[in-house]
Amino acid sequence: MIAETVCSAVAAVGLGIAVVTAYRKRYLAAARIAAYSLVPLGLVMTGIVEWLADTAFSPTAWAGFAVLGGAWALFATTRAVERRRGGTRKERRAAARSARAEAVAPAASAPSLGQSGSRPASGPAAAPRATGGSGGSDDFSDIEAILKKHGI
Repeated sequence: MIAETVCSAVAAVGLGIAVVTAYRKRYLAAARIAAYSLVPLGLVMTGIVEWLADTAFSPTAWAGFAVLGGAWALFATTRAVERRRGGTRKERRAAARSARAEAVAPAASAPSLGQSGSRPASGPAAAPRATGGSGGSDDFSDIEAILKKHGI
């Protein structure tokens, strides 16, 4: 009841200001003020103000907003945890399968780089990597093999 009274008073004051503005021969501004002041009156007449007032002062409505906020917080937290873990369980399984498939691929593509598959892992090329030494020539041997493969 009080919300309707306040909106009606705002509309009346706005229309009064529009009349004063029109008296000063600022008709465009007066029309704009009149349009703004008629909006609260229209909201009162359609019943929206009463519905909003009933909703604003209803404990049940506020409890509903609290439940919606809690649901939103749960969605946000689960999404954050899912991002930290690397996706859903289904996505993690698919990533593990692709990782296993990629683990097979380097051995399959090693002969195309110019390395023979029959060479032992402790051969001369693997020795500097295992010791962690400078291995300057070994670092470039991989690059040279790739360049030779492409004919450069």
